[in-house]
Amino acid sequence: MPDLTNALVAELKQVPAAMLQYLVESLPRRVGAVIAAKGGTSRCPHTFGHVVYYLHGHGILVVCFPGLYGNDGLLPARWQLRYSGKALWEQLLSSPTLLWLAPRLGLDTQTAMELLCLLGAALSLAATVLESLRDSLVFLFLWIIYLSMYQVGQVFLYFQWDSLLLETGFLCVLIAPVTSLRGWRAGREHDSVTFWLVRWLLFRLMFASGVVKLTSRCPTWWGLTALTYHYETQCIPTPLAWFAHQLPVWWHKLSVVATFAIEIAAPFLFLSPLRRLRLGAFYMQVLLQVLIILSGNYNFFNLLTLTMCLSLLDDEHIYFWLRKKYTPNPNQGTHTLTHTHCIAVWALIGFGTVTWFDLQINWDEGTVSSRTVFTFHQFNQFLKTVTFPSVWLGALSLTWELVSAMFRCACVEGFFKRFLGTVQWTVFGAAAISMFAISLVKYDSNASVWPGVRQGYDAVSRYQLVNSYGLFRRMTGVGGRPEVVIEGSMDKVTWTEIEFMYKPGNLSAPPSVITPHQPRLDWQMWFAALGTHAHSPWFTSLMYRLLQGKTDVIELIQSDVSQYPFHQQPPMYLRAHRYKYWSYPQRWWRRVYIEEFYPTVYLGDTFLESMLSQHGLKDKSLPRHVSEAAVPQVVKWVRSQVRGVSAPLLLWSLLFCSVTLCLLRGLQLEITLKTKPTAAKAEPKHTATPHHPDAKEANSNDKYGLGQRQEEGREEEEEEQQEEEVDAQEDERRGEDEESEREENDVRDEVEEEEDGEEEEGSVD
Repeated sequence: MPDLTNALVAELKQVPAAMLQYLVESLPRRVGAVIAAKGGTSRCPHTFGHVVYYLHGHGILVVCFPGLYGNDGLLPARWQLRYSGKALWEQLLSSPTLLWLAPRLGLDTQTAMELLCLLGAALSLAATVLESLRDSLVFLFLWIIYLSMYQVGQVFLYFQWDSLLLETGFLCVLIAPVTSLRGWRAGREHDSVTFWLVRWLLFRLMFASGVVKLTSRCPTWWGLTALTYHYETQCIPTPLAWFAHQLPVWWHKLSVVATFAIEIAAPFLFLSPLRRLRLGAFYMQVLLQVLIILSGNYNFFNLLTLTMCLSLLDDEHIYFWLRKKYTPNPNQGTHTLTHTHCIAVWALIGFGTVTWFDLQINWDEGTVSSRTVFTFHQFNQFLKTVTFPSVWLGALSLTWELVSAMFRCACVEGFFKRFLGTVQWTVFGAAAISMFAISLVKYDSNASVWPGVRQGYDAVSRYQLVNSYGLFRRMTGVGGRPEVVIEGSMDKVTWTEIEFMYKPGNLSAPPSVITPHQPRLDWQMWFAALGTHAHSPWFTSLMYRLLQGKTDVIELIQSDVSQYPFHQQPPMYLRAHRYKYWSYPQRWWRRVYIEEFYPTVYLGDTFLESMLSQHGLKDKSLPRHVSEAAVPQVVKWVRSQVRGVSAPLLLWSLLFCSVTLCLLRGLQLEITLKTKPTAAKAEPKHTATPHHPDAKEANSNDKYGLGQRQEEGREEEEEEQQEEEVDAQEDERRGEDEESEREENDVRDEVEEEEDGEEEEGSVD
């Protein structure tokens, strides 16, 4: 037994080293082989990224759900479901959510919603590990689950990134393969068409985000001073934001100019047929998104945008990243004209940026001065000039992709494959045209679109297929960031501040790094501080639940309930004050008291009762009795296991586990391929010709699709066979050279012998 234990320990010690070696040496080659087999940029990175974001979205809801939407939460979800006796189909049409099925399954709304969150998180986690689950039907189910949450999520789910996740999630239904229909996996010639929809969505997102900054007439954006306030006034800054806030003003103004160039000018390059322009726009977007991630906690939003940027890449660049040889298309022509066009476009963007913002370098001081030299009227004229052509540019770009995909379908060998590819091209082409058409309603609301398009948009608007976007429309907190601080007391004399986990409160506490988690309550506290408590009705519910001492709501403030100052007994009195916070060089924050935000209240207080009645926050009906069936008990047990766990820790643990399992599967595959019996390699290999039975079997398998492991194993064998053939050819060539050299030597020797013989005969004569 000791020997066995020592041997097991020795083997386990080798696992990290083997995983590291696999990660460094074999993983890029493996990933390259898989992506090559799947069609380059055509699904793997995009679908994997969206599975991870669904995992984060559902994981956040699993942790935050009881305090937000539970029966004792801030805004119970059951209030949004009014059972009026209508048919189920009519209820689904009015509000598309699976929660209407809860009574039919014997579940209350809270249990049903928790069950959907758990199913979404579990399915997302499984899909990150198993590629076979990154299927179109799986993405459809994940999209339906998140849409069901969105319909009852109210103010805590009405963020732009939730709408963006729903829109990109639906596009993944079109992008991902249908593995349940084997024939549909054979040809994916329409991939460029469906990926174009992601590119068009990325264009709408970035262009609108840049335009709204100027159409809002915010003086900080027009004066190029927005970033001098942004780093300290954003919702939940990171520690790096504190250092960025200390940068000189001229650098902040230059950064605003760069932001306008990246968000307004660069998006037009997304639709360009020239790959070098798209690659340049890709790296500009990556730079912007990475800087935002480092300086602010915006959950999965910027990560999702980075994933969308992958639609700008092509196979050649992906192969370059993976250090894999790329074989270009022999039909591609010269790129001399392409280089000229690219240089001209970049020169035009640079010249326009320098001219419109009057960039001047002060060499003596080492600074760059900038100012906006165009007017609001001129910018509106610019928008009217480019909006309509940009729609036609998008239409032409989509037409190019449709025609290119059609020709690729026509060039496929075999009647069945060509017919199947044509059917897929027709279906997905019609879907792409429809999505593009209804998106025009949101892209340019003032444009006169065809009435049929507007009717189509009205019919699907409740499903969040297309949405409007516009980030950082106005810069808030110019005179200091407003913060609401809640205080509790037992005697109305001694008051204790209730500190949140993530939002600024304690003056000496550094900002947190919580990406990709989004604390929904902390975010809404930031919005509440921008106005009065009457503009945030949920704040009255928060005060009421804290006075009641509801544990689910307390865990939204402190996941470790023992850190909550009134965890032993709820406070008798609560009040809220508004402060102004500023970044402080000596310590993280300094603040100044501004005014009372919410008056002192207690349970039974007439003001509190009137506010609850005014906003409809009082229970009008008792919640359904929790069933003792197996499903509710399982949901209750899972909830008890995650209670008190930090949300960022939970999300990163899930992601780490999924990545570790992927690496272990790759390592297992590597070991399996290396330990194959050598006898299998020694067997004679038949050349797969169209008339050989082996070739028919191979073509059949390829047509209907094999598993990832079989594909990779076959590719490994083909690579080894090619290497053996190359070695054999080199040996044969080397042998021929040696044989020809020997023949030349023999001929030379014979000639020399004949000459020597003739000389001897001449001497004898």
